[in-house]
Amino acid sequence: MSRKLKILVLSSEVAPFAQVGGLADVAGALPKALRKLGHDVRVALPRYRQIDGAKFGLKRMGGPFQVELGAETRRAAAFETNLPGSDVPVYFVWDERFFYRDGVYGFDDDPQRFAYFGRAVLALIERLGWQPDVIHCNDWHTALVPVWLSTIGSKQPFFEGIATVYSIHNLGYQGFAGRLILRFAGLDESLRIMEGIEDPGQFNFMARGIRHADIISTVSPSYAAQILTDEWGGRLAPLLRARRDHLVGALRGLDHDRWNPSTDPHLLTRYSVEQIEKRVENKRALLGEMGMPVRDDIPLIGMVSRLVDQKGCDIAGPVVRRLLRGDGGEAYFVLLGVGLPKYHAMFSAIGADFFDRARVILKFDAPLAHRIFAASDILLMPSLYEPCGTEQMAAMRYGCVPVVRSVGGLADTVSDFQPAARQAMGSGDELEASTGNGFAFAQYDVNACWDALQRAIETRADRDTWRALQQRGMTTDYSWEAAVPKYVELYHQAIQVRRG
Repeated sequence: MSRKLKILVLSSEVAPFAQVGGLADVAGALPKALRKLGHDVRVALPRYRQIDGAKFGLKRMGGPFQVELGAETRRAAAFETNLPGSDVPVYFVWDERFFYRDGVYGFDDDPQRFAYFGRAVLALIERLGWQPDVIHCNDWHTALVPVWLSTIGSKQPFFEGIATVYSIHNLGYQGFAGRLILRFAGLDESLRIMEGIEDPGQFNFMARGIRHADIISTVSPSYAAQILTDEWGGRLAPLLRARRDHLVGALRGLDHDRWNPSTDPHLLTRYSVEQIEKRVENKRALLGEMGMPVRDDIPLIGMVSRLVDQKGCDIAGPVVRRLLRGDGGEAYFVLLGVGLPKYHAMFSAIGADFFDRARVILKFDAPLAHRIFAASDILLMPSLYEPCGTEQMAAMRYGCVPVVRSVGGLADTVSDFQPAARQAMGSGDELEASTGNGFAFAQYDVNACWDALQRAIETRADRDTWRALQQRGMTTDYSWEAAVPKYVELYHQAIQVRRG
């Protein structure tokens, strides 16, 4: 297990170059943690139009190179730089037809764009003569790489020994296309339809990645167990159960350099766990910035989220209305997020109805997210399902106590607070103790969420208990340094499967 590996990480988004969701954080932080252990790790993503080559120091990697597709041969260009703050190489694949447009996703030809990306990266590493031990593919956008390597590529000397790990970050986004994608991507057109998973004439990217990868992983152990059930795994559950011996839940980490209240450049006042009393200055600053009355005694509930069904917005709305009506006492609320129009309308109405107590900011604003975590007393995160989640870990790092639904990665990272109780010690002495680092509820409904939020607000009234709760969250190690050994283990397992 101590052998240093050559690892290629493929992702459709990588922070800080291009980011839409949490996948970018993983692809931007995991490689740096792997490099610190001495592994030769490299990253590849498309060069989208929005990526500023001058800002990130991109350099062209030689001349154009050929990408052999099933229907045509195209000429691609490649650029490289390093992940900021590291010597990890990052390769950018460029083709004007597929990537010269605004945005990352949401185009009718997304299946062709990302199928092309996968084939282009394989052509690039062959040209470089750099043969990784394992390719780590992420979500549906890179799912065709394991398919190609386990079929056509297995007959080519350069590719035959390369193992694959396929990570599922969110089963809700699987990637669908017609079966003509096989011809476009240069895959074996005789691949049979997966009965019960693919409809006639349909091709499911994620299902194929699960089927052909040497090891499948998810970003938390609880989510890995849940997707084996019909309730959570849906049509993919039978396939996942069939490959359960190759499925592993590996909790993702948090970039502790990026999320650090003692060094964060976005905060008015920096602080540490030993200086937690200084944290309130950020709350005062945010309330002032939002034009709300500055009062330390009123709890500030924050929500930083994509506004989609997965994030529990349909139960969060009624809970927030009840909160701002004063059913549980006075409270402030700040939301930052963007998503479905129905939730934009719902939360905008809340902001308008309670303008003196609520602010709703409908956009993506990374610096503001940092300020909300540093200012809020409580984070509301009532997800319907959650593969892992970043917000709850970032919030705890900043002393913001999470209220979550105990599901997926939220169950693995947030344990429900239990008040101090007299615990008998072996010596006959007794000790006052409390456990937990947040507040959790199980049932997906408004009342269960409301009860958990009220428990949090009531606990906040006890300053010593609340401070201990904040400190427990701030000192819990969810860093990538703590998470990365499990990923190295996955890579070795994949190599054993491939070569076994």
